[in-house]
Amino acid sequence: MNNKLSKIYFDPYLFFSICLLAIFGLFFLYSASNADLSIVIKQAAYIFLGLVIMMVVSQPDPDIFRRTSFAFLCFAVLLLGVTALIGPEINGAQRWVRIGPISFQSSEILKLALPIYLANFLCDKKLPIQTREIGITVLIILTAFFLVARQPDLGTGLIVALSGMFVLFLSGLSWSFIGGSFVLVIISSPLIWNILLKPFQQQRIATLFNPESDPFGAGWNIIQSKIAIGSGGIFGKGFGQGSQTQLNFLPETKTDFIFSVIGEEFGFVGVFLLLGLYFFILMRCLYLALSARDRFCRLVIGGLTLTFAANLVINLCMVVGLLPVVGMPLPFISKGGSSLISLFFAFGIITSMATHKKFLPQ
Repeated sequence: MNNKLSKIYFDPYLFFSICLLAIFGLFFLYSASNADLSIVIKQAAYIFLGLVIMMVVSQPDPDIFRRTSFAFLCFAVLLLGVTALIGPEINGAQRWVRIGPISFQSSEILKLALPIYLANFLCDKKLPIQTREIGITVLIILTAFFLVARQPDLGTGLIVALSGMFVLFLSGLSWSFIGGSFVLVIISSPLIWNILLKPFQQQRIATLFNPESDPFGAGWNIIQSKIAIGSGGIFGKGFGQGSQTQLNFLPETKTDFIFSVIGEEFGFVGVFLLLGLYFFILMRCLYLALSARDRFCRLVIGGLTLTFAANLVINLCMVVGLLPVVGMPLPFISKGGSSLISLFFAFGIITSMATHKKFLPQ
């Protein structure tokens, strides 16, 4: 909405639902971290900074994002290059850039820059999208994917690729092309398995189908996550009372598997309310996309919203054993500054695209 008195652009439904989700995240994080208040305070600081960024980013006219989309993409790619050259190696991967005391994951910026650039590239093309435009778009998406996957970070690489594919799909991609692409991926799966995936990634996929084959090794995470969620029942074991969580059987409780903590301690009711809030945010974004002022804004809102939904679905499927563990945080809930700030940035862009309307001549 546009407050004409203060000239502040914001959508109250989206803003307050995200605030509520982030506050719930602090509540869950306190239990998941075994009542470590320092972690919660740091996360709260990121949330406050993110809200400020969201409000600031939502003020410019969408035309600014359109004019700077190529520069934004180049900046994101440059950061990936800097990460590969001087980024610290953590657990065998180079994903972070450090500037003094500040560190952030450079691929998070690419998740925003790629869909905005592709929306600008495709918004004025004739429908249906021609083969030439499809080829250029796919080439850009694949380049972005490989730049992130080589860090290695397959999970974020897939999200980056999906962020671009969603924009391509929304721009008017034919179903025949979609079906053909799906068949091509299936046919090339042996090549992907042997060349693209590293041994530890192959192990994660193999473990997905039979985690009990290595219950104290590769299958531990999925098994403990299923036990935690299943033991929560209808109403859960209570705040701070989850045995899998508090006795440290469940791994990565503050990040990848925080949903398992929620399922164990708050049960079906807590999970239902949390997913209901996510659903409300997604439906609100869908409404904003449909009512946006032009095709560019609709593509950006749609692409960023579907990327947010994909992030959510991948995390949920990961913790219940439907997808391999790929290191995907639960949006607005999991601990982490880079992913949290990028989410607030994305919703600031969505708000800008949705609230700025073109003036009609009198």
